[in-house]
Amino acid sequence: MSKTWFITGASRGFGREWTIAALERGDTVAATARDTSTLDDLVQQFSDRILPLRLDVTDRDAVLSAVKLAHDRFGRLDVVVNNAGYGQFGMVEEISEAEARAQFDTNVFGALFVTQAALPYLREQGSGHILQVSSIGGISAFPNIGIYNASKWALEALSQSLAAEVADFGIKVTIIEPGAYSTDWGGASAKHATADPAYEAFREKAAEQRKARAGNPGDPVATRDAVLEVVDAENPPLRIFFGNGPLAIATKDYESRLATWREWERVSIAAHGTKP
Repeated sequence: MSKTWFITGASRGFGREWTIAALERGDTVAATARDTSTLDDLVQQFSDRILPLRLDVTDRDAVLSAVKLAHDRFGRLDVVVNNAGYGQFGMVEEISEAEARAQFDTNVFGALFVTQAALPYLREQGSGHILQVSSIGGISAFPNIGIYNASKWALEALSQSLAAEVADFGIKVTIIEPGAYSTDWGGASAKHATADPAYEAFREKAAEQRKARAGNPGDPVATRDAVLEVVDAENPPLRIFFGNGPLAIATKDYESRLATWREWERVSIAAHGTKP
């Protein structure tokens, strides 16, 4: 049975690859982009099975209209993919208020607006699957992308709460956490804060650390089959890594957290006001 998708950020990266994956197997897709001309080749190839929609996800009214238009056109929504987002580089001290707000407006509020717009339709039909595109940076954190990490941590918390809230309506939620991939996330689509010379030495160190973490970046095309397996699963995961690097990072990070909590447990219990 074919599915109807609503995918944000479909012009490039994962959004484009998953749009192609859905269309090639016979599904229909409402594909959003700031510049819909980037989807012209797919419209030519797949005709009326793709609905290109110009959308800035930070515009809540525009999001409501786009989701309604997609539902009116196709009659239902089965898979909603919050993929639109970008990386903001800069040390925490370097990030301006405008940059911090813009990062959250896209990465958090954009996903929130799309999710809120789609939920009434999904609840009414008693089914649906929301895919939230997070990152390994959504469960761990790295220097020089602190505000990006913060936006993805927020998305993770929102999505975990959401999953519990909508389960009884037959709606599923999956948080996809990619590692390093050969996309332009760190290139043309990234934004950079004004550099403070005080951090120049550490900036070089952070760049080396990032290069080491990235290792051999994954192929975005390989995620096509992976995302289809997730949306076709009877019991899809709440969280799933994409790529072969994130699990090692997460394991090291969480083992460190547990060790620290245990080391300081005496102080934690004392702070409760009762005797151990």
